Amino acid sequence: MRFATLQAAPDSPPCLTVWRDGAWRRIAGCRDFLDWLRLPEAEQTARLEQASDPVESAIYCPPILVPPSVRDFYAFEAHVCNARRKRGYDAPPEAWYEFPVFYFSNPACLIGHNQPVRKPPDTNALDFELELAVILGRAGGDFSLQEAESAIAGFTLMNDWSARDLQLREMSVGLGPAKGKDFATSLGPWVVTPDELDGWRSPDPDHGSRWDLRLVARVNGQEITRASAGEAYWTFAEMIAHAARNTRLQVGDVIGSGTVGGGCLLEYPDGTYPWLQPGDVVELEAEGIGILRNSII
Repeated sequence: MRFATLQAAPDSPPCLTVWRDGAWRRIAGCRDFLDWLRLPEAEQTARLEQASDPVESAIYCPPILVPPSVRDFYAFEAHVCNARRKRGYDAPPEAWYEFPVFYFSNPACLIGHNQPVRKPPDTNALDFELELAVILGRAGGDFSLQEAESAIAGFTLMNDWSARDLQLREMSVGLGPAKGKDFATSLGPWVVTPDELDGWRSPDPDHGSRWDLRLVARVNGQEITRASAGEAYWTFAEMIAHAARNTRLQVGDVIGSGTVGGGCLLEYPDGTYPWLQPGDVVELEAEGIGILRNSII
């Protein structure tokens, strides 16, 4: 199943429509709102025109509004190598291969699909990051790999927006990232339960399943990268189990995969792509999930 969090917004663009007072239930053939979401756009429009009840626009919120925590991992070797090469290093540190690492992001700065992202005024190096994320549906600690995988309630797309110049300065101190990431993280457009993605799942009892979803990033319609979530060095089961060590995870916690190889502007030679500016539109796409779109303001 797919789950989205929506709120009424009469002045918002008609990216999605909902019916007041349950009127949508009277649209012929729509058993519930999830059925409506699956209809082709042309059929949605036709059924709207047949409805006598008033309609209003709605906007996507993040699929979980304020999660207990957001942990963002560093699971793709290609991304680690590309980013470190830009800083003059040849390879990931040895410890990166010993355990999955993460940082805590800001649960209060989540942004939904089709919502604007404000460019921090003190950055000249705004970047996107193409990631897959899971939301946990089970609380507990010290999970085994099997328990960790079974804790996944659903998958969504994640854009870990980054102010690279701020991030570089603060991480030179040896701690962070902080303000370079603090301003926005996009999630959406909805959460897709694992059974819906079983066709992309490759079971591995020793490490946990991999989901070989094709991931694509575009800026203003130009494709920047195309990769697979299955290329991650660490599985979600391994990441969740590591996050659960000596602590307790909560229902609703968000676990980000980290950026796929080539999944951000930072990884490319200087001058290949310009940093993001107001007016730019970033789209992240994943097979079986959809498109997460945000514009920069």
